[in-house]
Amino acid sequence: MLTETTTAGPMDDDSASAARPAPAPSRRAHDDAPDEAAALFTRMASLEEGPERDAVRDQLVALWLPMAHRIASRFRDRGEDIEDLRQVAALGLVKAVDRFDPGRGAFESYAVPTITGEVKRHFRDRMWAVRVPRRVQELRNRVRLARRELTQRPGSPEPGPADLAAHTGLTEEEVAAGLEALESYSALSLDAALADDDHTLADTLGADEHSYDVIVDREAAKEALGRLPERERAVLYMRFFQDMTQRRIADHFGYSQMHVSRIITRCCAHVRRQVLQDRECPADPSKN
Repeated sequence: MLTETTTAGPMDDDSASAARPAPAPSRRAHDDAPDEAAALFTRMASLEEGPERDAVRDQLVALWLPMAHRIASRFRDRGEDIEDLRQVAALGLVKAVDRFDPGRGAFESYAVPTITGEVKRHFRDRMWAVRVPRRVQELRNRVRLARRELTQRPGSPEPGPADLAAHTGLTEEEVAAGLEALESYSALSLDAALADDDHTLADTLGADEHSYDVIVDREAAKEALGRLPERERAVLYMRFFQDMTQRRIADHFGYSQMHVSRIITRCCAHVRRQVLQDRECPADPSKN
């Protein structure tokens, strides 16, 4: 008895695809969500405060710590040590674990902004050498991102304030404030050497000028001197402007040297009182 046999040929592509089992979806390399986290959150929510709940909490923090470190790495190269940033991100993770409600969605959706906000708060509160208003900090971030976007293509020129203003929609004055704030994370020491290496930053700072005080005092005394009798003004002029000795002044007027000394002392005290009185009770300019 002849039996009909058929030779199986190669399967077509559609048949082969249907025959092969579908591969399990692979987790992305940066998707570090632990599988047991949901059950642990549910368990933690059912526990009262105590050692058992703390142990579950610590386990959750350990499971999600890689995500916190990944978020911290986004802020590297901004003047802060990466280990310090990881510590701040871990603190944000602990806060997220403590506050998360398992019945309100995925933990990642709550934890990522919580951790990111903690790191940004660290930069805002701890890293500025000069205290900068929040508005200026926001301008700084917009300018920094715009400059990065405009220079990300190879060969792109460094954008100027006008380019940044056009890209961000800010005014050039706001861009200038943002650019200035970019340099506010760190401060130079007054002992820092300048380009010539012979001077420090402190050498470029101004100092109080004593001559200014002399000018102010002289102008203040001028009016009081003008109210003295002519003889007293002449004695003071000879002594302080012509640098004459009391003996020569006495010979000029036919006085004794002691009398000249008393005139000088009395006139100086009178002028001083008048100047101090005028400073305490300035004259009304409308009466002049």
